[in-house]
Parts: sequence; structure tokens; C-alpha cells
Amino acid sequence: MILYLLDANILITAANTYYGICRVPEFWSWLQHQGTSGHIKIPVEMYEEVLEGRKGGDELLDWVKTDTNRKALVFDETAKADLVQRVIREGYANDLTDDEIEKLGRDPFLIAYGLVDANRCITTTEVSKPSKQRHNRHIPDVCSTLKLNCCGPWDLNRQLGFKTGWKP
Repeated sequence: MILYLLDANILITAANTYYGICRVPEFWSWLQHQGTSGHIKIPVEMYEEVLEGRKGGDELLDWVKTDTNRKALVFDETAKADLVQRVIREGYANDLTDDEIEKLGRDPFLIAYGLVDANRCITTTEVSKPSKQRHNRHIPDVCSTLKLNCCGPWDLNRQLGFKTGWKP
């Protein structure tokens, strides 16, 4: 079984554009179901990124803070510091300045979780931009360098079979 680890942008982009929580509630119940089933998780660092980027009264903020959704989706694992360092060193550059490391944000944590097990797939809305270097590299390119599985939201939906009316 593949475990899909979600970047914060998966939830943010879906809520803000194509899968608004009130417009396509089936997607959000499907996400919760997939989280409960152990197919999808969001690392705590990415979960915190969602929380920090939202304002009170926001549908996504209300949704992710709901106990049932938080318990279903938040990944119960702590990032290994040595793997985060490896991601930074091998995936971005081995001589990043402190300012460059700060600009990476939490992406190295997300990618480090993927290094733990070959049956994990980093899921992000970012697309490959091979010309970007150092702290500007995109997640799919870092994953490619580290030989990790990486996919976008449409691949995730296809692999796990999302469709409206998905419930049995």
C-alpha cells in the first residue's frame, strides 16, 4: 500500500479553487476517509502551515481543525533530523546559507518523511522546474534527485479513485 503524504498546498489549492468545501463536500469526506484508512496523511509541519496561512471564519481552517479531520489526516510520526539534513544537503545544496535554509520553509520535512519508506509518495501541487536551483528548487525535482515517489493532486485522485458519489 502506498502512503500519500500531502503538502499543505494540496488542501489550500483544493479549498480555494476546484474543490471548495461547500461546493464539493464529497472530496473532503473522501479525504477524511482516506486518512482514516491510512492511505493519506499530512505531516504535522504541513498541517501547521495550513493553520498559519488561514484566517478565522475560513472554511478550510474550520475543516482542518475539526477533531475528526485532524485525527484522520495528521501523520503520527516525527521527522528524523538526519533525514531532513540529507534532504537539504542532497536535494537542494550542501552549502546553503542560513537565509536560503529559512526560505525552504517546511518542504524538507515533507520530503524527509518520504525517505523513511519506499511505499510513500509526496503529493504536491508544485510542478517540476528543473531550471530552479538551490533553495528555489521545487518539490518534484528534489524528489527526483532523491529517487522518491512524487505526484500531483490529479494523480492522487486517480490512484485512490476519487469521484463524486464515491461512498458505497
